[in-house]
Amino acid sequence: MADIKSNNAVKKPPVHQGGSSSGPGARKPKPKIKVGSKKQAMLNTQKLAPFKYDMNEILSASAMDPAKSSSFLASVIAKATRVSTREAKDFIKTFLDAGDLTKDEFDKINRLMDKYSKYR
Repeated sequence: MADIKSNNAVKKPPVHQGGSSSGPGARKPKPKIKVGSKKQAMLNTQKLAPFKYDMNEILSASAMDPAKSSSFLASVIAKATRVSTREAKDFIKTFLDAGDLTKDEFDKINRLMDKYSKYR
C-alpha cells in the first residue's frame, strides 16, 4: 500500500494588504477616551455685540486712555471667549491694581461678564 498523505493540512488565511480593516486578523480601533473637564463660564459669543457696546460705554466713561482701552477690550474678549471669564476677571484686576480702573468700574465690568457668560 502506498503512503497516502492526509488532506488535513491547516490553511493560512490570506494576508490582507491594503486599507481594508475588515476580515480576519484585523485590529479593532481603540475606543477614544474623553478627557473630562469641568465646564467653565465663558463669554457667550452669540451676544458679543451687545457686550462690546456695554463695555465701550463703561470704558468711555473711565479715565483709561482710548488707545489703551481698545487693546484692553480686545484682550478681555479673547480671554473670556477662549479661556474663561475667571481668567478675564483676573486680567481686569491687574488694571484695577495699576490704577487704570476704579473699583466701581471694575465691579460694573465683572457684573457685565457674568451677565453675558455661559457655561461650556
